[in-house]
Amino acid sequence: MELKLINEQGKSAASVAASDALFGREFNESLVHQIVVAYRANARRGTRAQKGRSDVRHSHKKPWRQKGTGRARAGDVASPLWRGGGKIFPNLPDENFSHKVNRKMYRAGMCSILSQLAREERLKLVESFSVEAPKTKLLAQKLKKMGLDSALVITDDLDQNLLLSARNLVNVRVLDVNHADPVSLIQFDNVILTKKAMARFEEILK
Repeated sequence: MELKLINEQGKSAASVAASDALFGREFNESLVHQIVVAYRANARRGTRAQKGRSDVRHSHKKPWRQKGTGRARAGDVASPLWRGGGKIFPNLPDENFSHKVNRKMYRAGMCSILSQLAREERLKLVESFSVEAPKTKLLAQKLKKMGLDSALVITDDLDQNLLLSARNLVNVRVLDVNHADPVSLIQFDNVILTKKAMARFEEILK
């Protein structure tokens, strides 16, 4: 298949041959959902923790005698049934949230996303993408000329000027092709991809 190569004004300049396996695949919604959920789950850190009945700071003395008071029997004020007591099944800090996704499935899901972006004309292929200086204004003006408000920029190698220019733009993110992920690909309205990054994608996802 062929992808349109656009210039700095956002207009089509030429056509570039692209891999059908990478940009011509049918959209597999269930697979894309699976790899997105797995990616976000694997990014979670087990930092939350709750206290069980052995962790709360309470006296372990029996609050009243077993019989004769007319009240229900109670053995410990740290009971989960009591206010301020421990949790019955507390969350532990070493909880594992990771999901396993096979390499073949992950690559197929990434190709499915890229193919859908190309099909919806949200994938913008450019010869190269850079700014002269690390200034947010320059990058904002460049994107405005191209008619883009929200964009993920994927390059073959991270340009420091481009990276620093995008830090203060909420709807813009810059990644190198090795760190492109499914969540970022579907998060932005448009994806700007350089020709060298496209060639690198074909090597990684083949």
